[in-house]
Amino acid sequence: MGKERNLPLFETKVAKGRNLFRCYAASVFVGIIFICVYRAIHFPAANGQVLRRWAWMGLFLSELWFSLYWFVSQFSRWNPIYRYTFKDRLSQRYEKVLPGVDVFVCTADPTIEPPIMVINTVLSVMAYNYPSHKLSVYLSDDGGSDLTFYALLEASCFSELWLPFCRKFKIEPRSPAAYFSSTPQPNDCNPPMPLDWFSVKKAYEDMENRIETTTRLGRISEEIRKEHKGFLEWEYVATRQNHPSIVQILIDGRDGKAVDVEGQPLPTLVYLAREKRPQYHHNFKAGAMNSLIRVSSKISNGSIILNVDCDMYSNNSEIVRDALCFFMDEEKGHEIAYVQFPQNYSNLTRNDLYGTDMRVIETVEFPGMDACGGPCYVGSGCFHRRETLCGMKYSKECERGWKREYDRENRESASVLEESCKVLASCTYEENTQWGKEILIDGRDGKAVDVEGQPLPTLVYLAREKRPQYHHNFKAGAMNSLIRVSSKISNGSIILNVDCDMYSNNSEIVRDALCFFMDEEKGHEIAYVQFPQNYSNLTRNDLYGTDTRVIETVEFPGMDACGGPCYVGSGCFHRRETLCGMKYSKECERGWKREYDRENRESASVLEESCKVLASCTYEENTQWGKEMGLKYGCAVEDIITGLSIQCRGWKSIYCRPERNGFLGVVPTTLLQSLVQHKRWSEGQFQIFLSRHCPFVYGHKKIPLNLQFSYSPYSLWASTCLATLYYVTVPPLCLLGRVSLFPEISSLWILPFAYVVVAMYSYSLGEFLCSDGTIQGWWNEQRAWVYRRTTSYLFAFLDTILKLLGFVELSFVITAKVSDEDVSRRYEQEVMEFGSPSPMFTILATLAMLNLFCFVWSVQRVVVDVQDRALESLALQIILCGVLVLINLPLYQGLFFRKDKGAMPTSVTYKSVTLALLACAIALY
Repeated sequence: MGKERNLPLFETKVAKGRNLFRCYAASVFVGIIFICVYRAIHFPAANGQVLRRWAWMGLFLSELWFSLYWFVSQFSRWNPIYRYTFKDRLSQRYEKVLPGVDVFVCTADPTIEPPIMVINTVLSVMAYNYPSHKLSVYLSDDGGSDLTFYALLEASCFSELWLPFCRKFKIEPRSPAAYFSSTPQPNDCNPPMPLDWFSVKKAYEDMENRIETTTRLGRISEEIRKEHKGFLEWEYVATRQNHPSIVQILIDGRDGKAVDVEGQPLPTLVYLAREKRPQYHHNFKAGAMNSLIRVSSKISNGSIILNVDCDMYSNNSEIVRDALCFFMDEEKGHEIAYVQFPQNYSNLTRNDLYGTDMRVIETVEFPGMDACGGPCYVGSGCFHRRETLCGMKYSKECERGWKREYDRENRESASVLEESCKVLASCTYEENTQWGKEILIDGRDGKAVDVEGQPLPTLVYLAREKRPQYHHNFKAGAMNSLIRVSSKISNGSIILNVDCDMYSNNSEIVRDALCFFMDEEKGHEIAYVQFPQNYSNLTRNDLYGTDTRVIETVEFPGMDACGGPCYVGSGCFHRRETLCGMKYSKECERGWKREYDRENRESASVLEESCKVLASCTYEENTQWGKEMGLKYGCAVEDIITGLSIQCRGWKSIYCRPERNGFLGVVPTTLLQSLVQHKRWSEGQFQIFLSRHCPFVYGHKKIPLNLQFSYSPYSLWASTCLATLYYVTVPPLCLLGRVSLFPEISSLWILPFAYVVVAMYSYSLGEFLCSDGTIQGWWNEQRAWVYRRTTSYLFAFLDTILKLLGFVELSFVITAKVSDEDVSRRYEQEVMEFGSPSPMFTILATLAMLNLFCFVWSVQRVVVDVQDRALESLALQIILCGVLVLINLPLYQGLFFRKDKGAMPTSVTYKSVTLALLACAIALY
């Protein structure tokens, strides 16, 4: 048993084949050096063609940028690691003391995030294989929609059927929509299954019909409004951006009547729509998350917080236990701030048409970041330690024992406790440490009562081990043994020690002491409260002057004014942490109500009203929320900057990819949605890079240098637009003027160019295939990167610069989670969707036509002038132009050959052809 308890709850394995990768990286680096040497020594002379000189210079700078970008991207690939959990060990050790988990689901707009999709996500997390009384689910509705509230109300009723069904048959996934659409009708070999399956499915379909009918109508009927008091809140809602806080506890997990059809407790379920007013900035998703943190601290206050997007349902009912294997590991768990799981998707096409899966990032780069100190926080599918989101800095004094928080739920027998505590009182226990029975009444035992049936306090006898060869350190040694033994049995937060001759003369003295410890303003600063030592056998005139009355009535109060009296060995109440060596810090402030929140029996209606203040617009004024507490404000990617700040406070993070995907979401089904989504991501990342939160500035001496570099590829997404745009426009245009920018095909200098291109793309293909991709999928991803770099990243780059100059304000675009049937059908057939005009499409189409015109012209020249040796020097430019034409084949189809509604708009076609012809004419003449 002892050996079993020493086994870790997770293991870490280093990726194989790293030496081969390092050889590849070194060879590519040498090739890049040769390319730079070629550019430098073949730089056109000043008296040569001015156009070629400037084009050469721009290409050299672009290649330098690509080289730098490639270099920083290797840090996350250098030594990836993979984590594996042991959930069986977790259950064996900590099943009785598992921490509370609060799940945050965020939605913002019922039109693009349908309520039926939102509640499927909610139901999937409510059905986790986890004790229901320790699970609380919160839905943040930033749209303040009564339609979403109605859907959640329906889900709360359906959960009474759904949770027992999931538990009984151990089904996966536990989103009803996903389960019934992916699971065939059960056969009769398991008799109870078909009957329950059909009844639950019918109940779900009925609920789905009611919700979708109400959503289509866009209003709640009067009959439905009368069913729940929560609808009265919408009498005060003016618009989505102007309404008071709405907090509704739909299922109160503390209520013994909140049970499913089998009589098992249901998890707490809460609806929150934070207050919004036009004159206050609501800080987008970060503001919603911070409101959830505060409201949940009042209602359930789980030690662990999981946040998921409303479209990302849970696909693995064991994922909570996977996360806890990291947090509760005895050796390393106290260092971990958050555990990030990958974002996977349920609606990907076979070849991932728009390259949205980011499979290489999630299978290679994030594990590489994990080896460097921890992955970034990506906004969904992440388990957080609550303290870290509230601004706590990591320190060894703040190490947290999970069993300590839940010691009252530990039901080890008195005899087992007696044996385990003997070790704590042994002579040898203190060797090589920092430390300078009998249980007569077991207070946890319901039978330990007095004659009136009232519970008795725990009573323990301790005689620590003594041996002649060991120094027993007198009373200090006895006290330290008591501290250790009591931590195992009762682990009270406050310790009072008295000498054996000093009886208590005041039954209220404990409450007097707690008035200091639990004071809201100053209580967290107090380590101990010393009471005077008085005596019962003094003579009238104190014959031997032993009372020290002047010291206790004048000098000790004076010391108190100077910072506090000394500890005099008896009659003193201590905070346990201070006796165990904890240093004081503002981050370690402790709310006493927090420890006993489960005993707080405020009614649900009282909690709802008190929580509204926490979700008000003005609550955060003149506080550290959005700065040092909660998710950070002022950035479009609040998740990345929050994760970075947590790591800079000394915490580590973990990346875990379980065998069964933890979460499945929805990717954009149109090209424009995908580009807009990447525009927001890259804009936020670039904004971070140019701010004081740049990993190299903010993280200096706080996080490892290789982790700072690992953040850089994402921070520099937007800035790659300039080099990419140059590479896809200038070399093709120079073809028209027969301006050579690369070595001749017969020159040895072509070798480094050829090797670097072939090696990098061969390795990229290998990485993609090893990440369960396809060759066509890899090609689609290459196209997607070209499209993003020339549109999404360009607009992100320009918007970031304009924001820095104060010309535009921060905005947040929500990605649509639904599309009409025609769009969905074309997406499933892997036909690219254009449909509506957009400046992004104009740029893409113009670049595609430009490369097509240049490629056709150069091929025509090759055919006509077969003997023209000058074309040898243009071979690489022709190949580059040809590759870009191949990449743009779906775009040409959308421009000229398709007649469906997803084709490129005619206006875009005219603009792009005109602009491309104009550019070619300028290059020719």
